[in-house]
Amino acid sequence: MSKVTLARPWLTFDLGAQMQVLSWAVNRPGFVMSDRIVWREVRNADLPRDLDVVEWFTQQLAERGDAGSVAFLTSRDVTFYSRSVVTVGQTTARCLATVGLSNAERVGHRMDRSGMDWGTINVALRLDTPLSQTGLIETMSIATQARTTAVIDAAFELSTGVATGTGTDCIAVAAPPGKTDYAGLHTEVGEAAGAAVYRATFEGAQQWKADVHPQFIGKAGYAGT
Repeated sequence: MSKVTLARPWLTFDLGAQMQVLSWAVNRPGFVMSDRIVWREVRNADLPRDLDVVEWFTQQLAERGDAGSVAFLTSRDVTFYSRSVVTVGQTTARCLATVGLSNAERVGHRMDRSGMDWGTINVALRLDTPLSQTGLIETMSIATQARTTAVIDAAFELSTGVATGTGTDCIAVAAPPGKTDYAGLHTEVGEAAGAAVYRATFEGAQQWKADVHPQFIGKAGYAGT
């Protein structure tokens, strides 16, 4: 079972047990074992130019007993998290996401971000089906595909085209250790994972567009759509 706890600026996704987690998160990236995935909301004042962000974040996590967690940093108000649960056959996928598109990009392009606000998309996916590291890697590819598709469908227009993500996105995928190597689009795992990530990311993108997007109309690189 998984539990979500909001205590702003912190958001915690309790995985319910020690699981294998794959991510490129700021804290504990790569293949690790952890029982929770944590978000820390930050503002510009929290991260002065000369700050060692990793050292600061490590200390912040240690002070609240979360040094062993996989942990994200985000400028998105963590109050606006979105979540979804999808069951396909014997597989249940649970997704928690925070979505901000203020530093959105279209893949294969880079916009000038000097002097502009930053956002990010952070996605945590928990599966109850045991997977090998190979299966976890394939699940990560499905989660990334679902994130991208959701952002495209949210239709956030840039001067370079429709956004496909942001420059600071991060995804963490968790599952019990096992021997299942396959998690593609033809499998229960792939279908459940893709649907859960898509739904949470799309909901979060729509929420961001409704709440924040008007601030960006007329700024360099953003279209007023």
